[in-house]
Amino acid sequence: MATSTLDSVLAELAQDKATGSLRVGRNGTIFLTRGRVSYAECTGTPNVEELLTASGRISASAVRKARQVVSADPDPVNGGDLLVGKGVLTRGELEFCVLGATLDASFFLLDTALDATGARPGPRSRFRDGERHWLGTHWFFDVPGLFRECRRRKARLDRAWPSTELDTQPVIPVRRIPGRHVVLTAVQWEVLLGADTTATPAELARRLGRPAYSTLLAVRELGAAGLLATRVEPAAPSPPTLPRRGDRSGPRAELRPGSGQDATEPYLPQVSADPTDVNLLIRLRDALEALQ
Repeated sequence: MATSTLDSVLAELAQDKATGSLRVGRNGTIFLTRGRVSYAECTGTPNVEELLTASGRISASAVRKARQVVSADPDPVNGGDLLVGKGVLTRGELEFCVLGATLDASFFLLDTALDATGARPGPRSRFRDGERHWLGTHWFFDVPGLFRECRRRKARLDRAWPSTELDTQPVIPVRRIPGRHVVLTAVQWEVLLGADTTATPAELARRLGRPAYSTLLAVRELGAAGLLATRVEPAAPSPPTLPRRGDRSGPRAELRPGSGQDATEPYLPQVSADPTDVNLLIRLRDALEALQ
């Protein structure tokens, strides 16, 4: 099994309706219940306990006490049911966090399996029959459906910014926005506020208590909009030339996805004399879509 690819291992375990844990090298663990993925955790993503404590619904001490009760019981109880029974959190909150943490961890654990070229070898895997997560089982994913969701997420990342340049680099906001105004989502706003020019997207996700995928998607979208530095900025950028008071006929600088390589210059549509300039129409369409 150690020499097989991760997707083939999961497919075999699903076919055998196995219950246990699949350790994926040192990257994390995938838990299965009767052949379906019930939970996953990855070293590069916040786990369900971190997401629960970051939301403020449960304290770290309450999590530790629950884990101690589960580990001390000779007939292990379901840790999630224990928390719900004590009124620490609702069933819906628990299931929602398990869902988010599992999808988040699976996306990064299955990264090599999603590589269509097969150029990157996957980590060695080891299955432990019967091992369960202390929280118990609160959500299921069939293996093919989980792979489909991970591919959908990967495609969404590529649409936002088709490069891994920003994925592992410190998040550095630009000093001047490339336009007159910007529209941000809640996650994008938190990323910009939390960025200290040293934290990577994965580190920011843990600080903010956000899923790593959501944080990475926000980083790519910010990079595409020119709001993040993608290279070292000039030490002393020259001030922009102000238009004359009577000159109001020039095009306005609008926020649109672009290379983001020069954060000091706004993205100005290049207007030609031809009113049917297709390239201009495409750029205008992209700008309108970016502002939605």
